[in-house]
Amino acid sequence: MTVATGSIVRYGALGLPLAFVALPLHVQWANVAASTWALPLGMIGGLLLAVRALDAVVDPWLGRVMDRVFAAQRAWLVAAIATSLVVAGFALLFSSPPSFVRGETDLTIAWAAAALALTYLGYSAAQIVHQAWGARWGGDAAQRARIVAGREAFALVGVVSATVLPAVMGWPGLSALLAALAVIALVMLRGVRTPASAASTLPATQPAAAASASGTQSPWRLPAFRHLMLVYVISGFAAAVPANLVIFYIRDRLQASAWEPAFLFAYFAAAALSMPLWTRLAGRYGLVRCWAGSMALATASFAGAAWLSTGHEWLFLAVCIGSGIALGAELIAPAALLAGVLQRSGGGYGGEGAWFGWWTFASKFNLALAAGVALPLVAQLGYTPGGREASAVQALALVYGVLPCVVKLVSLGLLLALGRELEPPAGSPNHRSTLANEVSSP
Repeated sequence: MTVATGSIVRYGALGLPLAFVALPLHVQWANVAASTWALPLGMIGGLLLAVRALDAVVDPWLGRVMDRVFAAQRAWLVAAIATSLVVAGFALLFSSPPSFVRGETDLTIAWAAAALALTYLGYSAAQIVHQAWGARWGGDAAQRARIVAGREAFALVGVVSATVLPAVMGWPGLSALLAALAVIALVMLRGVRTPASAASTLPATQPAAAASASGTQSPWRLPAFRHLMLVYVISGFAAAVPANLVIFYIRDRLQASAWEPAFLFAYFAAAALSMPLWTRLAGRYGLVRCWAGSMALATASFAGAAWLSTGHEWLFLAVCIGSGIALGAELIAPAALLAGVLQRSGGGYGGEGAWFGWWTFASKFNLALAAGVALPLVAQLGYTPGGREASAVQALALVYGVLPCVVKLVSLGLLLALGRELEPPAGSPNHRSTLANEVSSP
């Protein structure tokens, strides 16, 4: 089945409000909680770790639920409910806590935990059903690329918008805009036919038994899947550490709050503009080499961040651009390598939700682990938001700039060691392996 461009546009539109939420939720809420909610930094880190870990654990179950949702033709209804939860949770998180919890630390923590859980679980359900929706259309590689590109184009618009609009509109205005964008996107999605399982679009050369098996077998039985997840989690942790600390770094290390929108915009704009280049390079040199190159570029770009200080705004802008270019490959290569693992294992037809549930789990685990490590660590080293004591701010800069580089180099080494397994050379015996010879023994 060929999917019309109009259908891809209507399908992809939901990516905008979901991505619009992601940056404030993952990067800026910690600062809001510290400044507006008056929560201690260590407590914020522990709270984010707990909620994100719970959310991540639920994701694989949500993925399996989404497979049943598609079978019952209820995908749009679930997307609408989940997106509504995201909008409501976002409004709660980015406004002052209600009067009955103010000044009561325990009540404030409970309120924050409930709002975070509501937002994260809604976000997970919406994201999984949206990604699985696109995967179930099936088709050849070119069509799948069109579908993903449509979704990611809207997502990039959402991310870039979220970098500049908070300073212009404020959080109440941003919450209202999010609600409007969500309604528009859901109305557009309502006109798109819910795709059937991609099993109906299998080519004649794809055995039906393999398709059926791949929908029921756990992806964790595949060595290539386990190894890809290992590299993805470690590399993602390296990126999530600065994501949790960047606002504090800009405001207290660089003392450049006015530059905050410019830094974030440069980072995500560089990622968006670099994606066509990385796509061409991947076609020429392979996904593993491109991913490895982006890891090296990210490390080289970020290596000097720990030693920047007040007055170095232009140098940090260059850091944002260099690491943003590296992010372009991070948005393409891991998911494309996962598609290759799916293809070699028999496809995942009828069980796409379960696979995307685990993939979403890995993304959430990165953020949870980084929040649970980075925020308490800088607090233990003496840093408090708004503080300008030289030793404490230097500790913040070292955790922000050095720890991610060390972890990224570890992930680079693993990727180079496992590269031939994750992306077998064309024509090799493993290039078109089947589920039977790919799966390890129980």
